[in-house]
Amino acid sequence: MAQVGIVMGSDSDMAVMTKAADILEQLGISYEMTIISAHREPDVFFEYAKTAEEKGFKVIIAGAGMAAHLPGMCAAIFPMPVIGVPMHTTSLGGRDSLYSIVQMPSGIPVATVAIGGGANAGLLAAKILATSDAALLSKLKAYSEDLKKQVQAKDAHLQEVGYETYLKEQKK
Repeated sequence: MAQVGIVMGSDSDMAVMTKAADILEQLGISYEMTIISAHREPDVFFEYAKTAEEKGFKVIIAGAGMAAHLPGMCAAIFPMPVIGVPMHTTSLGGRDSLYSIVQMPSGIPVATVAIGGGANAGLLAAKILATSDAALLSKLKAYSEDLKKQVQAKDAHLQEVGYETYLKEQKK
């Protein structure tokens, strides 16, 4: 049974939303990924949101661009946490999506990550689940320690070769 629902309004959102899936897989969290347009197939959307709890979802990660109603409508129906992922758009650079997701009315909260922040959405979902899962919390601590080690290794290499060589290596 999936713990996290990942839903997006279009397959054009797939590249961002797979970053959330990658994080969940890395941490051993089950998920279900779906494409549903809240505007083009509202009946399908309502059924998805109304049955998400009985499917076992504890968190929904919803990505959408432009009007970006998908996360807010999920939050209006699904009683547990919803994380909105605003998508970059060509017309307004994703600000339209961000504002649509973050400006929810009182009583209908949506946690919102950065424009295109699929990986952080996956991590936030994991952190929510880890509040009642000690094994998952340990995995998250190890993940954070690994990030720290990556930064330290990059700095050690910078100190060893100097910034000019470091930059040249980055361009290759």
